[in-house]
Amino acid sequence: MHLPAMRLLSVNLGRAKAVPYTDQPEGVTGIDKRPAEGPVRVAAPGSKGVGASGLAGDSVCDTRHHGGDDQAVYAVAREDLDAWEGELGRALPNGSFGENLTTTGLDLAGALIGERWRVGPELLLEVTSGRIPCRTFQGHMGEPRWVKRFTEKGVPGAYFRVLEPGEIRAGDPVRIVHRPAHEVTVALQFRAVTTQRELLPRLLAAGDALHGEALATARKYVAQYGA
Repeated sequence: MHLPAMRLLSVNLGRAKAVPYTDQPEGVTGIDKRPAEGPVRVAAPGSKGVGASGLAGDSVCDTRHHGGDDQAVYAVAREDLDAWEGELGRALPNGSFGENLTTTGLDLAGALIGERWRVGPELLLEVTSGRIPCRTFQGHMGEPRWVKRFTEKGVPGAYFRVLEPGEIRAGDPVRIVHRPAHEVTVALQFRAVTTQRELLPRLLAAGDALHGEALATARKYVAQYGA
């Protein structure tokens, strides 16, 4: 059977697991995600701090920094994992970065904030931001200087909000059904909130499609330093 070029390779879920490398009070994390069998229901989880993952059966343990509507779904391109395999000299199975969706044929760093994806027949997602690496991610990877290396590479994968809920599964096609008129990509947004703060004013062109925290940061920067 011929599969479309842009598609899901896997839908990955995590279970809460005790680890020594998280600052979560309970000492557990759901970052270790594995491909699921069968369909997975995806819906908006609710506001940050209240809602967790957008995927049914997926654990988000640190709701201070993860989960919520603006970070309901996290996707990483298989092509980016392959590039990291070459650098790290080790296998990185789907889900290795704690991503919910492992994709192929899609440029996540080049995706526009506010870009909309139809995944399978029902689910509609909207790009909100790139992923900021944290201590738990570094501990999970077990690589020295991982946060710094990941940040320097600037290929963070993408977070999405859920506009229309639906069931998805491995092999589902992905269609880009809307691309906004601005030029604010995930890569630009990531650089602006990490290593190049002078780029923050440019994020305002994405408007309310931008992750709420990044939008607030950009507005605060402009209020203090101007555009």
